[in-house]
Amino acid sequence: MGICLSARIKAESPFHTGLNSRSVSIDGGDSNSSSRVPSTTRSEGEILQSPNLKSFSFSDLRTATRNFRPDSVLGEGGFGSVFKGWIDENTFAATKPGTGVIIAVKRLNQEGFQGHREWLAEVNYLGQFSHPHLVKLIGYCLEDEHRLLVYEFMPRGSLENHLFRRGSYFQPLSWKLRLKVALGAAKGLAFLHSAETKVIYRDFKTSNILLDSNYTAKLSDFGLAKDGPTGDKSHVSTRVMGTYGYAAPEYMATGHLTSKSDVYSFGVVLLEMLSGRRAIDKNRPSGEHNLVEWAKPYLGNKRKVFRVLDTRLEGQYSMEVASKVANLALRCLSKDPRFRPSMSDIVKELEQLYQQSKDSGNTRSHASNRPRPRRRSAGDVANRNPSVAYPRPSASPLYAK
Repeated sequence: MGICLSARIKAESPFHTGLNSRSVSIDGGDSNSSSRVPSTTRSEGEILQSPNLKSFSFSDLRTATRNFRPDSVLGEGGFGSVFKGWIDENTFAATKPGTGVIIAVKRLNQEGFQGHREWLAEVNYLGQFSHPHLVKLIGYCLEDEHRLLVYEFMPRGSLENHLFRRGSYFQPLSWKLRLKVALGAAKGLAFLHSAETKVIYRDFKTSNILLDSNYTAKLSDFGLAKDGPTGDKSHVSTRVMGTYGYAAPEYMATGHLTSKSDVYSFGVVLLEMLSGRRAIDKNRPSGEHNLVEWAKPYLGNKRKVFRVLDTRLEGQYSMEVASKVANLALRCLSKDPRFRPSMSDIVKELEQLYQQSKDSGNTRSHASNRPRPRRRSAGDVANRNPSVAYPRPSASPLYAK
C-alpha cells in the first residue's frame, strides 16, 4: 500500500453523481445539474501527474466495450452508465470479449460542469492513492466532450446488493463475511484519514463499497472526497453534500466537515450490516423508517440488541461479539462527534471481534441452545463455489454480469 501525492488535491466536488442515490444539499437542492457542458473543452492540465494512470482514447474504450452496447451495461445512475469491457493486460489495448482483463468503464453524461468537477476529483484522488481497500483506477479518457473512467473489475459487486437484494443469486452474507467487509471498509477509511493522506471521503455508504471475488471490500466513487483541515483548523467548511440517511447531523446542520463525519457514516453502514435494513426505508412500519432513530435505543442494551440483528444470521454469532459490534456502531453514531472513535481505533476493535468470531466457530444461537437448521449464506456459497455467477444489479457501478 502507499500514496504518492505530487500536490494536495484541489478539485472541489459539491455534487454527487453516484449510481445509486442522489445527494442532499443544505438548501434542499438536487445534485443533478441541468446545465449543458460549456463548449470550451477542459484540458488534461487539470489532472495531477500520476505514473499509475493510463490515458485512453475514446476509440480504445468504444472498442473495449463493443461500442458501449446496451448488453454491456453494468449499472446506471446520475453520473451516467458503467460498461463491461476487455483490454490486454500488458498493452491496455482493447481485446475481444472473453480475452484479456475485464474492466469497468464509467461514462459521464454530458449534462453539466459539476459532472466534470466530480470526474476530475475521482481521477486525482484515485490516481494518487494505492491501497488494498480502495478500488483501483486504471485510467481515464478526456477527449473533446467525452469523460470516462476505467476501473478494475469487482466481480461481487456492491455491498448494497448483497445486503438488500433478494433472490436465489443473492444469498445473505454470513456473519463472518459481514465482519470481514466491515473491517476492510474501515481500513480503507482509516487510510484516507491518516496523517499522511488527510482526506475526508464524504459519501460512505453500502453502494460505494465494492467486493472482489474473495469479498475484500474496496471503497469506490471519490467524487465527493475533500482534503481534510490543515494547520490549526478543526474542520473544512463546505456546502453540504452526501446521501440522506448517511450524513452526520452536525455536518448537515453547519457544513463543518471533519473525519468524524465519515465515522458517523461508517456507523450507519455498520448498523445496516447488523440489521439487514436500509438506512432509510419508507416501506417499514411507522417509527421504523429511519434505521438509526429506530435502532439506537436497543444498541446499548444487551437484552434488547437482538431486536436489531438480522434474523437471517441466526445461529452464526455469539451474543457477546454481536453486542460489542452493536456498541461500536452506537459510539460511531454519537451526536457529539468528539465521542466518536477514530477510524484507526475502529479497525483495532473490528480486528479483535473478527478474530473472536472466527475462533468461536459461529455456531451458537442467540436465542436458544437447541440445534436449528441455518439458512445458507454467501459464506457457504463462496466456500463451496467461489465462481458463482450473479445477475446484473440495477445500480452497481462495477458489477459482473
